[in-house]
Amino acid sequence: MQKTVKLYSRPRCHLCETAREILEDLQTKWNITIEEINIDLDDELVEKYGIMIPVIELDGEELQYGIINKKFIDEAFSRKNIEFIS
Repeated sequence: MQKTVKLYSRPRCHLCETAREILEDLQTKWNITIEEINIDLDDELVEKYGIMIPVIELDGEELQYGIINKKFIDEAFSRKNIEFIS
């Protein structure tokens, strides 16, 4: 079953671009879809995540924010029993 991973980000954010690249790379081995959410379009999200972005969320749980570590996210997907596809 495919899981949706949320990436809270904003335009012109280098760390956000890196986080997206990490998720896209992990998408080749895990059965996930990536939903990128621009926090600048929602005042509540700006208040919640303003200085934390990027934020990676799965099943309502914030897995990591700020500087995203690929190995950490990969291990988190494994712990969350996401379907492995390759």
